[in-house]
Amino acid sequence: MYHAIVFLPLIGALVAGLFGRRIGPKASEAVTTGILFFVALLSWVAFFEVSGGHGHGATRVQVATWFTAGDLVVDWAFRVDTLTVVMLVVVNTVSSLVHLYSMGYMHEDPHRPRFFAYLSLFTFAMLMLVTADNLVQMFFGWEGVGLASYLLIGFWYEKPSANAAAMKAFIVNRVGDFGFSLGIFLTFVLFGAVAFDGIFPKVAEIKDAGFHFLGTDWNALTLCCLLLFMGAMGKSAQFLLHTWLPDAMEGPTPVSALIHAATMVTAGVFMVARLSPLFDAAPNALAVVTVIGGITAFFAATIGLVQNDIKRVIAYSTCSQLGYMFVALGVGAYAAGVFHLFTHAFFKALLFLGAGSVIHAMHHEQDMRNMGGLRRYIPFTSLMMAVGSLALIGFPFTAGYYSKDAIIEAAYMSGRPGHVLAFLATVIAAFFTSFYSWRLFFMTFEGPARWQEAHAGGHDAHAAPAHAHAASAHAAEADGAPGHHEGVAHDDKGHDVEPASRSAIEHHDEHPHVPHESPRVMTLPLAVLALGALFAGLLFKDRFIGEGMDAFWKGALAHGPDNHIMHEIHDAPGWVSASPFVMLVLGFLLAYWMYIRRPELPHRLAESQPLLYRFLLNKWYFDELYDRIFVRPAKGFGTFLWRVGDGTVIDGLGPDGIAARVVDVTRGVVRLQTGYVYHYAFVMLIGVAALVSWYLFTGVSAAAH
Repeated sequence: MYHAIVFLPLIGALVAGLFGRRIGPKASEAVTTGILFFVALLSWVAFFEVSGGHGHGATRVQVATWFTAGDLVVDWAFRVDTLTVVMLVVVNTVSSLVHLYSMGYMHEDPHRPRFFAYLSLFTFAMLMLVTADNLVQMFFGWEGVGLASYLLIGFWYEKPSANAAAMKAFIVNRVGDFGFSLGIFLTFVLFGAVAFDGIFPKVAEIKDAGFHFLGTDWNALTLCCLLLFMGAMGKSAQFLLHTWLPDAMEGPTPVSALIHAATMVTAGVFMVARLSPLFDAAPNALAVVTVIGGITAFFAATIGLVQNDIKRVIAYSTCSQLGYMFVALGVGAYAAGVFHLFTHAFFKALLFLGAGSVIHAMHHEQDMRNMGGLRRYIPFTSLMMAVGSLALIGFPFTAGYYSKDAIIEAAYMSGRPGHVLAFLATVIAAFFTSFYSWRLFFMTFEGPARWQEAHAGGHDAHAAPAHAHAASAHAAEADGAPGHHEGVAHDDKGHDVEPASRSAIEHHDEHPHVPHESPRVMTLPLAVLALGALFAGLLFKDRFIGEGMDAFWKGALAHGPDNHIMHEIHDAPGWVSASPFVMLVLGFLLAYWMYIRRPELPHRLAESQPLLYRFLLNKWYFDELYDRIFVRPAKGFGTFLWRVGDGTVIDGLGPDGIAARVVDVTRGVVRLQTGYVYHYAFVMLIGVAALVSWYLFTGVSAAAH
């Protein structure tokens, strides 16, 4: 069964990729989507079989011996335990629904076989990662996910902005992957193995060992975990290595759902959870995980407050929620972190696919300042977005309520270093999350329809808001006019256009623009995800974090003898448990006041606090800072090496220089070949004279001796 779960998506990718032109787009869609739904069904069967069965520990499924190098033996094998089957359910459920959704969303794109091949390839790489029995196999899946995400983000390669975003995601992840690879090397040095069954039993022996690195003596296990966590920071877009995540929105919307909801960005969370026996024995490394997670939860939430692109708001919410997951891991509440990963997959995929339905209805408009009043035109999509938003903010009895509250309570009850910062950051982030979620909903679905004026006004539509509410809800936050995404193609009205819609844009002026509900192939996945967003927490909380958690996890997550955090959260003070609900109510009231009752307030606030507003709108200027510190010096150094090192020194003294000297010599020699006999006779006489002179001088010298 596990061979089928892992390798069938690869077969689907090969069929669509190699034979897509021959079998056609519809057949490619049918093959890949059908395979994913079958694999998703098998994953749920495996989930109930493993989590509900008896026994303790992991099952190992051998595939093949990969390679042997001295003492290093690497098998290709599957590690099947509760953590594995949880990830199988998450990855394959979301991926199958994204495949189905894409059949409607991408129906105008001529390159659908390639798109579905990339989707299935991405799924295969993620499955290789989550089923890995050793660190080398995990790294293979890790890099495969990075490659597939590069292909998907840059799918519309004719867009310069998409190419730039794909390159950015690839390069930033290589920074984290460098640390991850060093961590794998150090793990092998310390444990003499890369297989988890060879590492975990030896943790107690290595716990107090030292290691000399960069001129400093380190605790070996702490250093190892910090290097491994560096990889998680890149893949899960944590603070300092987060800059690639918002730009990944340049890919098609289904890609955003797949990357941000359940797969690529959760790889780092999964990796830390899988290696929890190592991290649990390295408290200083866990303190770093806690602090970075708390900072990320707060930092990303502040940026989401002012973004105007509907997909970017949701992207920053993903970054913030990943911070929550790392806070849980950092304070030792591994089960709560994985539970939030599980619930987050449903409501975040719902929000992204719902945003795609909005964009589809709006002829691929993504700026919320050009929306409004859509609830009357796309009621089902608006209902689904409301459900996703409620789960995201942790409204009572939705999926996010159980997992998010457990993380906040764990951060408060933990005595580990950094827990106070993490608790404050997550509570404040809960307020921000509620505000920007309702801001998104009100700007998109409530109030007057600003899209009518935006589409009717031609090139002047952006400059002149049609009425008070249009001016409010962010002509305000536009710094003058709604901004376009740099490098993104625009239609004749100036709106961002995804390439799939360009053929439709040509006829845009001939018919009045009226938003319309998406086809059933797109709305059905929304309904399924909405069920998960509403009930996944209620149905599975006892298994993941409740009384049945020990029987459910069966040792898949480490909880050392001193780690009782999952039991202590039930003793959290009442005000701590109530704080997330208070924050979500305050966030809702503030958003309602600013965008429904007093729609002029956002504009006035942005004008009164221009520095703060621009600071948040420009994402704390991290892109500009990295451009100044890293990108420009790297480009300058590369240009120097190219022009001076390669052009002047290497080529000048090497191939080009030698070739030039040969040409000079041959030009001189050619002049001797004049074709006149007396010239040749003269040269012969000179030669004879030289020969006689040499003979005379050498003869005299010999006689003297």
